Formats: sequence, structure tokens, C-alpha cells
Amino acid sequence: MRSSVRVLTAGCLVAVGYILGTCQLHRVAFAQPDETVSDEATKKINDAHDGLKKAAEQLKLESRYESVTKGVNPYSVLVGGINAKEDLESGHGVDPDTFAALNVAVYQLKKNSIKDESLADWVDTNLLGYDNNGHLTYRNKVVRIYSISRLRKLNAQRMVILGETKEVKKSR
Repeated sequence: MRSSVRVLTAGCLVAVGYILGTCQLHRVAFAQPDETVSDEATKKINDAHDGLKKAAEQLKLESRYESVTKGVNPYSVLVGGINAKEDLESGHGVDPDTFAALNVAVYQLKKNSIKDESLADWVDTNLLGYDNNGHLTYRNKVVRIYSISRLRKLNAQRMVILGETKEVKKSR
């Protein structure tokens, strides 16, 4: 009797596994298929990028902008400037675009042995890495995205700059 229960249980488990496998409830997420962007959208994206570059140059002249990448950090520009170098060196958090750029660069360097040329010249890639838990590190300190309160403050600042609101509300 016990052996028949075991055989029946094993058969049920195999059947459930087969059903779950064919239903694809837990399938791997794939990137969206490549779709070409319209010429009009491409032109507008290029115009926006040119505007961001000009704004970044102005913010740099005002000592309000320092980027981790050689390219423009749109988040930093749209909030009125961020000194990503100072933020990274201090260890108190970085903006989301900086975090993403550093993570991609470290992954390329450490996992694929490819040097990412998009980082600014001042960034010492030898000081970047991952800790034992897989967290991004700089100078052996975990790199984090800004705190929620800082992100809320920057978001409010961006809304004022873009004219979406009249005043900056105090964050809690």
C-alpha cells in the first residue's frame, strides 16, 4: 500500500511539473523586439540630447554639474545640476543615472573583461567592484542610490525648473 502511494505521489509531482512547465507561468523575460524609431521621433530625441548637452555645459560653467560619464547625465541636468564626483567620493549615494552607468561599467569590466570607455577620465575603475553580496562598491564602500528624501527633494526641484509646479514643498 505504501509503495503504491509513493508511486502515485511521484507521478502526481511529475504531472504537476510537466503542466507548470508547459503553461510557462515562470518564463524568462526577454527584451522587447527591436523596433525602429520613426524619423520624427529620432529627430526629436537628437534635439533633446543637444539641448541637454547645452544645459550641462551651462551648469558646468556655474559649477553645478560634474558627471561620472563622458556623456550627458539627463537626470542631473533636469534637476538643475548634481556633482556626481563629490557624491561618489563621499559615499552618501548617487543619482540613478550615475548608479546605472557605474554598474554597467563594472559589470563589463569584472565579468566580461571589457573596459567601458563611457566613464569620465577621473573615475578610477580599479576602485570599483562588487562586494561578497554582489553590491556595487567604490573604494570598498557600497554605492547606493540617493535616499528617498533626497530623491523627493530633487524631484520637486525638477518640477519647479520645468515649470510643473510653482513652489518646492518641504520633504518630510
